[in-house]
Amino acid sequence: MVFESLADKLQNTFKTLRGKGKLTEADVKAAMREVKLALLEADVNFKIVKDFIQKVTDRAIGQEVMSSLTPGQQVIKIVNEELTTLMGTTRSKLTFSSSPISVYMMVGLQGSGKTTTCGKLGNYLKKQGKKPLLVACDIYRPAAIKQLQVVGDSLAIPVFTMGEISPIEITKAAITHAQRYGNDVVILDTAGRLHIDEMLMNELVDIKKAARPTEILLVVDAMTGQDAVNVAESFNAQLGIDGLIMTKLDGDTRGGAALSVRAVTGKPIKFAGVGEKLSELEEFHPDRMASRILGMGDVLTLIEKAQSTFDEDEARKLEKKMKKGSFDFEDFLSQLQQMKKMGPIGDLLGMIPGLGNQKALKDIQVDEKDFVRLEAIIQSMTLKERRDPNIINGSRKKRIAAGSGTSVQEVNKLLKQFEQTKKMMKQFAGMDKRMKRGGMRMPF
Repeated sequence: MVFESLADKLQNTFKTLRGKGKLTEADVKAAMREVKLALLEADVNFKIVKDFIQKVTDRAIGQEVMSSLTPGQQVIKIVNEELTTLMGTTRSKLTFSSSPISVYMMVGLQGSGKTTTCGKLGNYLKKQGKKPLLVACDIYRPAAIKQLQVVGDSLAIPVFTMGEISPIEITKAAITHAQRYGNDVVILDTAGRLHIDEMLMNELVDIKKAARPTEILLVVDAMTGQDAVNVAESFNAQLGIDGLIMTKLDGDTRGGAALSVRAVTGKPIKFAGVGEKLSELEEFHPDRMASRILGMGDVLTLIEKAQSTFDEDEARKLEKKMKKGSFDFEDFLSQLQQMKKMGPIGDLLGMIPGLGNQKALKDIQVDEKDFVRLEAIIQSMTLKERRDPNIINGSRKKRIAAGSGTSVQEVNKLLKQFEQTKKMMKQFAGMDKRMKRGGMRMPF
């Protein structure tokens, strides 16, 4: 989970506040000391922590909180608002050029995940109806050009290469190529270094002059903590960046970079890389991230994930089957596969209010292997068995168990769960009919 350690510590601190009917100034200051320690341990910039704690304390010991019937909740609300402000208040959207081609210049240190992120951004824009072109401007790192080609091929996005000639010439030729072949987005994968040096910056300044990019996006590794903020400061001072893309926000990161970088550079985080798959790039919403850190869930992102993953026509067909009570294992398998596309189940549950802390998730005991076993059992059934589970007798169960590498007990467990699911769906369908007669409707 994103900010796992920080989230746990903050939620434990606020749990104590919630349990108090009335708060004293000493209670608030004690809680703020814990919050300060949690932020510093998460590698948030010291000056930012100091300012943040001062703002929250000033608001929390005000009349509005002290006289409130739910002072603990009021303090959490203040922390949520200040965390959101710290990360940028509202989502900063990608800017598109008024001319036919938008050029995005991707910069960053070597190892930050820049080349993969170029592919992720291309995939994101392709889904929006754009025609991206990936451009290989990194002529120094071994296999950098080949890596970008592999990424482009897997996404069916064209990649422009000219071998190891000047990156400035490659940039100019790529934009001409895009104009000729109708690409409305050009993404430049520039070279990185192990550290910032004059040669790197001079080359990037020359590429900037040649490309006149719509936006310069700095790719930074969230797991490098405060170093990521220092890198962002240097790139911004010498190049003038427009925004950042944080990679590896799905890892066991302390999260300090994401909380510090906006305040230090004044530049917004536009996207977050939340996994290794080329589809795992999310728009960065400061308000939603603050809610997730405080265990308040992130329902909007969960809904967006579902909308982008689940096929609308399939959903309508499933609704009809549910109402008729004809839901079968074919439908069940389809739903399992679509859920897997949304990402790790633990991450999805973490977006549900009340389940955002690790203890709640551990209590539910989410095991990704369970889904793999369920899928294997269903795929070991014949088409006839999937459509009519009633024909599955003892000998069929043995065959299905052997074919899926599971036991007969696990097959029986799945069949029982499936029957319970069908009964529940019939109850919902019946309830829907009764509500329609009364002029109401179930929110299917």
